[in-house]
Amino acid sequence: MEGRLIIEFLPQGQTINADQYYHIVDCLRVVIKAKRLGMLSSGVILLHDNARPHTATRTIRKLVQFRWSVLEHLPYSPALSPYDFRIFGPLKKFIEG
Repeated sequence: MEGRLIIEFLPQGQTINADQYYHIVDCLRVVIKAKRLGMLSSGVILLHDNARPHTATRTIRKLVQFRWSVLEHLPYSPALSPYDFRIFGPLKKFIEG
């Protein structure tokens, strides 16, 4: 199973809200049904971050209705930032000499 299933673009300067994301989830289900036969019956695991549209009550209800699983995503934390791994390794070596 390769390739993107759906791409949605918003007008420049507009950000996504819960209603728009809800619509995208509906469209995604239709596209999966058409392009990935049998995938809906074998289960869908969705990975998205903890942005408000993704965690809105309406969105969560829709995902439960579809029986889709959501892969947990850690909340953003500067302590867990991937950039730390790039910066602190070389910095530690520099300080140690």
